[in-house]
Amino acid sequence: MCFKNLPIEFDEHGNARLRDGLADPYGYQVAELAPLGSPEGAEKLQKLLARNGHIRQVDFDPVTRVAGALAFHAIVDLENREVLETDSMATLFRGYEIILKGRDPRDAIFISSRACGVCGGVHATASALALEMAFGIHPPPMGVVARNLLLSVEYLYDHPLHLFLLAGPDMSEPAIRETNPELWDRAERTSAAGKETHGFATIGEIMTAMTPLTGKLYAEALHMTRVAREAYVIIGGKYPHPQTIVPGGVSATIDTSDMNEVMLRIVKFFDYGQKVVAIWDDLIEFFYDANPRYADIGKRPKNLIEPGQWDDPYSYDGTYENVDTWARDRWAPPAVIVDGELVTTSMQALNIGVEEFVEHSFYEDWADEGKGNGAYQFKTDPAGNPLSPYHPWNKQTIPKPGGTNWKEKYSWSTAPRWDRLAMETGAYSRLWATALAPDFTRTTFIEPTGHSLKLAVPKAALPGGVREWHVPEKWGAFERNRGRAYAILYTALIAYENVLIGLDLMRKNQTATSVKHTVPKDFRIGAGFWGAGRGYLTHHAVIDGGVIENYQILTPSTWMASPKDPWGNPGPYEEAVSATPLLENYEKPEDYKGIDILRAIRSFDPCMPCTTHINTGGRVITRDVVTCACGVDDDGHDH
Repeated sequence: MCFKNLPIEFDEHGNARLRDGLADPYGYQVAELAPLGSPEGAEKLQKLLARNGHIRQVDFDPVTRVAGALAFHAIVDLENREVLETDSMATLFRGYEIILKGRDPRDAIFISSRACGVCGGVHATASALALEMAFGIHPPPMGVVARNLLLSVEYLYDHPLHLFLLAGPDMSEPAIRETNPELWDRAERTSAAGKETHGFATIGEIMTAMTPLTGKLYAEALHMTRVAREAYVIIGGKYPHPQTIVPGGVSATIDTSDMNEVMLRIVKFFDYGQKVVAIWDDLIEFFYDANPRYADIGKRPKNLIEPGQWDDPYSYDGTYENVDTWARDRWAPPAVIVDGELVTTSMQALNIGVEEFVEHSFYEDWADEGKGNGAYQFKTDPAGNPLSPYHPWNKQTIPKPGGTNWKEKYSWSTAPRWDRLAMETGAYSRLWATALAPDFTRTTFIEPTGHSLKLAVPKAALPGGVREWHVPEKWGAFERNRGRAYAILYTALIAYENVLIGLDLMRKNQTATSVKHTVPKDFRIGAGFWGAGRGYLTHHAVIDGGVIENYQILTPSTWMASPKDPWGNPGPYEEAVSATPLLENYEKPEDYKGIDILRAIRSFDPCMPCTTHINTGGRVITRDVVTCACGVDDDGHDH
């Protein structure tokens, strides 16, 4: 039994069905919120402020993420160093689901790619997967290899970007000097255990090298993102919005020269990945040694969802009927992890457990506000498993703009849930899913142990060897970043193995990269189960008469920037910040800068440096940010 909250049970043959005797299986009661920041809570908040000058409203507006602009509202108690209240706000409506209605299904590949200016390739591929399921086609083996390589090099661009241009600067010398000067003094005296791998003698040297714009690691990460993009365009044509991804494969031809050009760039990440792992291991252990409570920054339950990716060139057939089989053959298998335990590896179980809610989002409820299991389109999936009215195949995007109200609606993000639980996702969810995977067969370079993942790195300039990522005992911001570092090696090894498979296919003269297709004119549905640099990505398509009837995109940022759900439970950002201790060094409330909150948020992966406005009490501070809110001064307005 993998569902505890949904009204779904399994018979003796493992087939899912609704529990008997429930008049309204998916109905629910909406819990009433009473936030301090709402009009109803204003009096209570004012009393707190009057009694305790250390209570502060702290607004980060915006904190930019790839899926759109993110703002974050918090109320903090600076005396007790704790966060009292959090609200995550997606402040931008994109509307791609509405734009796609009535269009040729093949347009979705190129239009949905524009949903993200950093990782458009994964949207294009997720769309192609959804169309292949709907059309009843699948690529030849070389077409699958090509898509796997495109995915890999997109990640090899994305991971350094996060680690050294986004999250990394929060660990840099300027940030540490500004917010915790005692840590900087310690860092200068602390030897770096990984010196033989990364070349830095002390933790202080690492922090200096992470300084934005001038730091060696910052500049090197920029260079490595270029290396990965160079590999991408060899097959994808351009980046970030590729032109060669089509239903049934890719439209590019690939020869030995192309494969060698891609391989020459991939192997550069063997040394770079080992270096990055050693850097982040040293940094994280330094923070934990200095204060074990750093492990609590961004802490939340070990609830993760991973649809898997990197298809087997010989197993993938694109059908929903066989999805549990071909998805388990992926290099990263699907998984749902609850409280650190693997509860399912079935893609169908993963899919039917997903719902989206809009009680606190700027949308109309398409399912009668939780009041009924009534007239919705899909009562079951194509395999006969029950579906919720709130499942993406049933969801309708109906915008309802309005004023921000912490008690009512305050975000353009929906609230996705699996088994009505808030889940997070990321590059680390792939590591976790693979580490726990039963019967994992992709063991050329990767070995899951049930509690760790051993990565056998080939020799390049650095000696080869095994790097081992361990399932964390505590789950928080620093472990998210550590997992992202190990994901560079994990991704590079998968890419390298796909290069070897591709070269073998060429030797056998199996070089076809796509199959012919026609757009069906009858009624079809499909789903693309894939991933982005920061985790879970699905596209659900409904097609009729040769055009798109409904199209739903569920991104990792939607999962993690989620507002509260109908039961009042927070989304992952909100939950992680609520659990964050305020370890910053400040003597007066006016000195508070908010770096621990920002570390928690950014560990989930922002996508570009941004302009951040922070409202602390009566002051608004605006500045271009590549690190945190460091530099918040006592005067009114600092640029």
